[in-house]
Amino acid sequence: MKHLGLFCFAGLLLIICMPATSTAQQAPYTEGSVWGITLVRVKSGMSDDYLRSLAKTWRNTYEEAKKQGLILSYKLLSGDAANRDDWDLMLMIEYKNMASLDGFDAKYRAIAAKTIGSDEQQKNMYVKRIDVREIFGSKVMRELILK
Repeated sequence: MKHLGLFCFAGLLLIICMPATSTAQQAPYTEGSVWGITLVRVKSGMSDDYLRSLAKTWRNTYEEAKKQGLILSYKLLSGDAANRDDWDLMLMIEYKNMASLDGFDAKYRAIAAKTIGSDEQQKNMYVKRIDVREIFGSKVMRELILK
């Protein structure tokens, strides 16, 4: 009887100490890259002006960031707003992973100084953009790749 109790205790310890991965259900996806997304509504009749501005600054800045290996890619998606309280332009920046965001701000500032100009020039550009667009919000999201 003593051996049976010891055997049961050893079996219970074995079950408790089994790796969690063998009993846990596997996720139905793998983690992909990370996207920084900004949702924008361009004011009526100002789309071409805003896009010209993005072509000069946003594209040049992120092309340089891509060359330096700070980002993987960037995209700009345009579509009709569903209603008057909706956005119509999505700016997307793809990062390798969440760790890529560590220290990114300082590196981005150095690139912006090179591609846009001084802090004062950057500030003036951002102030001018207020006249042509409204930012609805920004998010950081991870891409999920279904298995």
